[in-house]
Amino acid sequence: MKKLAALVMAFTMTAMTLAGCGNDGTSQSGSGTQETAPGGASTESSAVDVQESTVPAETTDPAAEDEVYNIGICQLVQHDALDAATKGFQDALTEKLGDKVVFDYQNASGDSATCATIANQFVSADVDLILANATAPLQASAAATNEIPILGTSITDYATALEIDDWTGVTGVNISGTSDLAPLSEQAAMLNELFPDAANVGLLYCSAEPNSAYQVGIVKEALEGMGYTCKEYTFADSNDISAVVTTAAAESDVIYIPTDNTAASATEVINNVCLPAGVPIIAGEEGICKGCGVATLSIDYYDLGYKTGEMAYEILVNGADVSSMPIEFAPQVTKKYNAAICEELNITIPDGYEAIAEE
Repeated sequence: MKKLAALVMAFTMTAMTLAGCGNDGTSQSGSGTQETAPGGASTESSAVDVQESTVPAETTDPAAEDEVYNIGICQLVQHDALDAATKGFQDALTEKLGDKVVFDYQNASGDSATCATIANQFVSADVDLILANATAPLQASAAATNEIPILGTSITDYATALEIDDWTGVTGVNISGTSDLAPLSEQAAMLNELFPDAANVGLLYCSAEPNSAYQVGIVKEALEGMGYTCKEYTFADSNDISAVVTTAAAESDVIYIPTDNTAASATEVINNVCLPAGVPIIAGEEGICKGCGVATLSIDYYDLGYKTGEMAYEILVNGADVSSMPIEFAPQVTKKYNAAICEELNITIPDGYEAIAEE
């Protein structure tokens, strides 16, 4: 009996030993791993500790690496300035994210109601970020969502567009972006530099664009301080531009047009009235100047859009808080002139101006 009991005990101990051994002979206990340290001592660490020790701290989560960012772009209308801003935005993100960013570009064709429809579609699609290119898309996007990050571009004044009274440079909500505001006092000074003997200045803009009214208010005050008589000529939309411009040209020595999207989309109509009448136009941005103006103090809208794309990257990838991101401005402004129209009107441009490139 003693011999049989010894055999049973030996068999039991052998089975327990085999059950505790892995294929490599390393002893395992629960979820921990027991390893032989130098000198024969044993150490035990959890499986989590082993995993952390073998993955570099900077390694990105594979799920994050595979993430594709979906961005909705609502552009008010097609014209050179807004087109350039959209392209700069897309180029900045494509350079940084490659094929991990997808754009849903929608053009509202100048209609505010269409902007609202587009913005609501983006919200329904749960896009990661919305680019609102111009004021009406910004307002529509702000009305559609207070959660999805919104970046504006080609916006003159965010406080006016969003009806913020105590403006501090940040919105405090899910909106930030870039402003296309060129120094308005310098635009007034440019008009005075080129046309010091003019008496009557027509201020031409779309009444449906609050940022245009904002610009005109500041320029008007500056011009009246220089002794000019100023009169505002407003159109509600593109349908009545021709009639309003005809009246303005008949009553003005020179016309000022701010960065107005409706005017920018109708420069041919404006030029067909003002050029034959011999009335020069000072424009708030290069696209308008290229179509119907003689000179402008302009920004580069591509650079503005590119900067907005960099802001989007910070939000999407690095987790920046859009509500606390300051509104950014164009890094520089440039005096430019339209050589063809200046020649037609026999206007000599002084030094310090750059000719707008012809396509």
